[in-house]
Amino acid sequence: MAVKITARPNGPYLVEGECELYDPTGAPINTAGQARIALCRCGASSNKPLCDGTHNKVGFQASEAAKK
Repeated sequence: MAVKITARPNGPYLVEGECELYDPTGAPINTAGQARIALCRCGASSNKPLCDGTHNKVGFQASEAAKK
């Protein structure tokens, strides 16, 4: 399966499919065995770049959908 990325309404980016994820230093983040990961979009997660659900607590509101 190709990688599929879905922007959840007022939530994270869901990444489905095998992918490689690296932190800002270039170190790999282990995502082995995870069929889906959620990437923080609100900036408030304490587990960045992964989502920890904080967007619900801070009332994150996503901007408009991307223009085609």
